[in-house]
Amino acid sequence: MTIARLIEGRDAALIHCTTTTLVREAIDLLAEKRIGALPVMAGGKVAGIFSERDVIYQLKAHGPAMLDLTVGAVMTAPAITVDPAMPVLDALGLMTRRRIRHLPVVEGERVVGFVSIGDLVKWRIERIQSEAESLRHYIQTA
Repeated sequence: MTIARLIEGRDAALIHCTTTTLVREAIDLLAEKRIGALPVMAGGKVAGIFSERDVIYQLKAHGPAMLDLTVGAVMTAPAITVDPAMPVLDALGLMTRRRIRHLPVVEGERVVGFVSIGDLVKWRIERIQSEAESLRHYIQTA
């Protein structure tokens, strides 16, 4: 299964922010949408990722004043991205190796989606459960 198949049928509206968005506004968006990260866009391309981890690191470094900084000043950049053709297990391995929880899905230079480790783990669990059920059925009918 590829990342393209995993994100197939999702709402086309990608929740994101820009490099000029204030950190306080980006935090509001994270809280409102109940998500852990946002792709940060600049000039129609992914410039970075703004995540809950960035909030924690910047609070430690700058205190509450970080709320008035722009996302471009505090985001994690460059963003690690994946191609829609990448197999889900390869993306899961990349996230594990790099210790990241979110990946923009980029085709050429255009962002076509955003996946979290939760999306990939959910797919993996469903696959394992399906395989286990198939094996149970095979054993019972053999």
